[in-house]
Amino acid sequence: MMQPMKTLHALLCLLLAAAAHAADSPYNPAADARQEIRQALAEASTARVPVLLVFGANWCPDCRVLDSALKTGPNAAQFAREFRIVKVDVGRFDRNVDLAESYQVPLKKGIPAVAILSPDNQLLYASRAGELADARSLGESGIFAFLRRVTAPAGARP
Repeated sequence: MMQPMKTLHALLCLLLAAAAHAADSPYNPAADARQEIRQALAEASTARVPVLLVFGANWCPDCRVLDSALKTGPNAAQFAREFRIVKVDVGRFDRNVDLAESYQVPLKKGIPAVAILSPDNQLLYASRAGELADARSLGESGIFAFLRRVTAPAGARP
């Protein structure tokens, strides 16, 4: 009678561990990125803010740093106000690659990579040279400064 309880306990522990790992994973491989983008564009139209597409993967340390900056960093609330954010999983460069290409984001230059869209789905900016691929060295303030710079109106850019 003890063996089935131990097996059940072990199975429960495995399920909890898997759930905890999934919660720490910023990119959902099962997500329908195109649908999420459509939804974000609709919300952006109402809110009159741009959409920030973040192309990345769960195995990528720099992608996790960027995700942390967007979700919990000192500027996270401002990111949430100023953008509708969609995280697009690229897997091992075998998922949503065509979507990145459609927004002129060359994933081979490094991830995380971003595209910024107007609410009417016009490309405002795309990282084309791996600008965020070393997010760990930029830190949260550097990431914020970078995104502010590339989203500033053309006449206001330094």
